[in-house]
Amino acid sequence: MGLKIWLNDGLVDEAEAKVSVFDHGLLYGDGVFEGIRVYDGKIFELEAHINRLYASAGAIRLTIHKDKQTLINNTHATVKANNIADGYIRLVVTRGIGTLGLNPLICKKGQIIIIADTIQLYPPELYENGLKVISASTIRNHPLSLNPQIKSLNYLNNIIAKIEALDNDMLEAIMYNHEGYVAEATGDNVFAVRDGIIITPPTSAGSLEGITRRAVIKLARENSYEVIEQNLTRYDLYAAEEIFLTGTAAEVIGVVEIDGRRIGAGRPGAITKELLEKLEEYARS
Repeated sequence: MGLKIWLNDGLVDEAEAKVSVFDHGLLYGDGVFEGIRVYDGKIFELEAHINRLYASAGAIRLTIHKDKQTLINNTHATVKANNIADGYIRLVVTRGIGTLGLNPLICKKGQIIIIADTIQLYPPELYENGLKVISASTIRNHPLSLNPQIKSLNYLNNIIAKIEALDNDMLEAIMYNHEGYVAEATGDNVFAVRDGIIITPPTSAGSLEGITRRAVIKLARENSYEVIEQNLTRYDLYAAEEIFLTGTAAEVIGVVEIDGRRIGAGRPGAITKELLEKLEEYARS
């Protein structure tokens, strides 16, 4: 039996979950989305994700034709209908049906899609052994071109960098901004540890202010670690004691090699492991 998908005003069978070929989400990547985790049947930081969704939509002048509480209720209903205990939610709002022209004002009503399913971004052994990454030659979108805080359906910038990683038999790549500073990975935020201090790029460097990023910073500070937001260069990553990535699907995963250079002892470090443990405890609490 297939999944139940929330489409606009109710649940439909997976096979019936369809959008028009004239939807500007398909034609132009015109829309916004959130990826959200479910732990033990409870949705992690749902209100924060909903707030970010509405903020992204507002930034591109996309009206979501539901209030926040209704969308929260719809999300819970989708998780329940699919019996998701531990899984992943993709909440999408497209611009809606328009014409072959760019004009978004022709699109009368956006489409709301909620998918709840299982997910495994990285194999379990990589959390124990660590991830190898490369530096992408594709730079992150200039923040004056597309603000990184807008979590839009247009992910081509990240996808091109992801292809670079896959071409090198790796699962992830680090993206740099137009000034050469670390922005983020193709789908995750980046953290480095140096002299016991945890450093992560500021959002002004081109990184999304991730929900998991925010939670990890909070947990690190609660456990007496100093966390600073500061520009990082490629050299800073090469010289780091530990590197880890954070994201909704990734949670916290250690990086043990970048561009062929070993990081630390070549295994996920103690701080990385501790923060993964703390995040899992927090998420399931």
